[in-house]
Amino acid sequence: MKLVFAGTPEVAVPALDALLASSRHEVAAVVTRPDAPAGRGRRLVASPVAQRAEEAGIEVLKPERPRDEAFLARLREIAPDCCPVVAYGALLPRVALDIPAHGWVNLHFSLLPAWRGAAPVQHSLMAGDEVTGASTFLIEEGLDSGPVYGVVTEDIRPTDTSGDLLTRLAFAGAGLLAATMDGIEDGSLKAVPQPAEGITLAPKIQVEDARVDWAAPALRVDRVVRGCTPAPGAWTVFRGERLKLIQVALVPDRTDLAPGELSAGKNNVYVGTGSYAVELLWVQPQGKKPMRAADWARGVRIAPGETVG
Repeated sequence: MKLVFAGTPEVAVPALDALLASSRHEVAAVVTRPDAPAGRGRRLVASPVAQRAEEAGIEVLKPERPRDEAFLARLREIAPDCCPVVAYGALLPRVALDIPAHGWVNLHFSLLPAWRGAAPVQHSLMAGDEVTGASTFLIEEGLDSGPVYGVVTEDIRPTDTSGDLLTRLAFAGAGLLAATMDGIEDGSLKAVPQPAEGITLAPKIQVEDARVDWAAPALRVDRVVRGCTPAPGAWTVFRGERLKLIQVALVPDRTDLAPGELSAGKNNVYVGTGSYAVELLWVQPQGKKPMRAADWARGVRIAPGETVG
């Protein structure tokens, strides 16, 4: 098939690579979000998908909006058979959805209908799921509601962050998306409607959602920290300033600390929760680089009974 791939961030690059490596399909062009300011100088930088496409010598389309007439006209000229999508980042209007003969097929990082929305991996971790995965589905105008072509599953490991899990899913999902294109092309795959039961939503994690509630059980604290790492980053407040929490560990035998109460030894920093303590392993004070929590504690000289919250 002739394909036009739509995607923007680094997590979409493995899928683009898998399609470029396919001997059965031609990636005729890539659609991505416009260049965005990045770094201290805030200069405009092309998306990771755009950079990869340019390396491969593929045409790159960067519409401000997917309903822009110039973009739609170019898409009609290319006349793709199918448009595979991974984390493109913009809603596709019906007029665009109707152009390819086999529609737009999205790779979504959950086992649909669970975790429809922008942050499926973060929500899966924060909810304490033991298994997640990726799904390919035909895009409709509803939110991640279209019929499903295929899935792959992935176990969630006890120390996984959303970054760890998303990296594994990006590569497993790349193979799934390539196989889905093969199955659509040879007619062996038919999309199956999603069940009406088991629908959960995964809206974008806001900064306030990532603030740790120390009155919650330790397991919940650990899930929030892992689910919000690397973005947007779990955090708390210490002496009026934000303290980012990068990694914690559960300490079930430490139950003497009140929620938010700190206890710092020579090599360890503990915080009380609603159940038992967690140990702070890596933190990032406001305006500074990530550091071991024990080094941070030595620098700030935590007083007995001092708290975070």
